[in-house]
Amino acid sequence: MTKAFGLLAFTVVIAASIRSTAATDLLVYFGTYTGPSSQGIYVARLDLQSGELSRPELAVETRNPSFLAVHPNGHFLYAVNEIGDYEGAKSGSVSAFAIAADTGRLTALNRQASGGAGPAHLIVDAKGGHVLVANYGGGSVAALPIGADGLLKPRSAFAQHTGSSVNPQRQKEPHAHSITLDPANRFAYAADLGIDKILIYRFGSGDGSLSPADPPSAALDPGSGPRHFAFHPKGRFAYVINELTCTITAFRVDSARGALTAIQTVSTLPAGRAVAQGDSTAEVQVHPSGKFLYGSNRGHDSIAVFAIDETSGQLTPVQHQPTGGRTPRNFGIDPTGAYLFAANQRSDSVVVFRIDSASGRLTETGTRIEVGSPVCVKFVRRTSPP
Repeated sequence: MTKAFGLLAFTVVIAASIRSTAATDLLVYFGTYTGPSSQGIYVARLDLQSGELSRPELAVETRNPSFLAVHPNGHFLYAVNEIGDYEGAKSGSVSAFAIAADTGRLTALNRQASGGAGPAHLIVDAKGGHVLVANYGGGSVAALPIGADGLLKPRSAFAQHTGSSVNPQRQKEPHAHSITLDPANRFAYAADLGIDKILIYRFGSGDGSLSPADPPSAALDPGSGPRHFAFHPKGRFAYVINELTCTITAFRVDSARGALTAIQTVSTLPAGRAVAQGDSTAEVQVHPSGKFLYGSNRGHDSIAVFAIDETSGQLTPVQHQPTGGRTPRNFGIDPTGAYLFAANQRSDSVVVFRIDSASGRLTETGTRIEVGSPVCVKFVRRTSPP
C-alpha cells in the first residue's frame, strides 16, 4: 500500500463502485500525464452533502490528457492529447468522449488534430458548438466544430502567434498556454507565455471563426510569462496568472471591444518572499460568487487566496494555504463553490479543501486521494442521457 493510499483511511469514505447515484452527486474528472501510475482520464464521485469522495477509477485510456473541458449539456467531455506528433504531423490532438450518466465512464468518439504541437488547454464555447484549443509547443490556437452527436470536425479556424520575449530559456518563441472565452461568448483570449501577451480574438459562434480584435492584444511586463486567464462572473474584470514572475495581473474589460486595461499586478507569494529557483505559478480561478480569486504556486506548493473588490476589481491577499503535496499544477472549484480540489502533480495526490463562503479561506477537509500525475480537475453535474 502506498503512503498516499494510507492517508485515505483517515480521510475518505471509499466507495466500492461509482455506479450508485444521488441527487447531490457530482462527477469529478482528473486529467493526467501518462506514466507508470496513470493511463488516462480518471473519475470519482463527490457527495456534496457529506463531502464524501469515492476512489478514482479509470474512465478511459488515452495519452497525456493534460487538460479537460466539458460540453454545456454535460453529455460530452473533450481532452487535449499533449503530444507533438499526430498522424505524422507536428501536431497534438483533441479527443471527444461521451459521458455515461450512470457510471461516469467515458466512451471515445473521435479525435482531430489540434493544429500545433503540445496542446495544453481547451474550452467548449457556451453554445456547445466549438472546442477552442491552445497549442503550447506550436504557439498557436484553433477552433474545432462539434457535431450534434458530440463528434469533432476538422478545424474551422487557426491562428499562428509570432514573436519572442526576454527570457532566453522560456521565451524564444510563442507558447500559447490557454484560451478563454468571455461570459458573452464573443471574444477569445489566448495567454501566450512566450511573447508576454494576451491575444484577443473575435469569436464567431456560428462559423467558428477567430479574427483579431481591435486592439488585437494586451501586453504584460517583459518576462512575466502569462499562463492562464479567468473572468469575473459579471465580465467586467479578468485576471491572468503569470508563470515566470509568480504574479497575477488584474484587468478592466471593455465588453464592446474586448480590450483589456491593466489595473493591478500582485504577487502570488507571501509578503517578503522573493521568487526562488523552482517557483512558478499554474492555475487561476474566480470563485462562482465573484468575491474571491485563487491561484496555485508551484515550488511554494500553495494556493494563494485573494478577496476581489467588486467595484474596482482589485485584489487583496487573504491566505496562502499549503496544498498538502508537491507541484499543484491545477485545481478545481466545484459548481456550488463549497470545495476546492488541489491537484498535486509530483506527489500523485488530490487534496480537498472546504471554502469559507464569507472569507474565501481554505481549510483541509481531511479528504485526499491518489491519482497519478494529476494536472486537471473538472466537475460534471449528474444528467440524463442525451
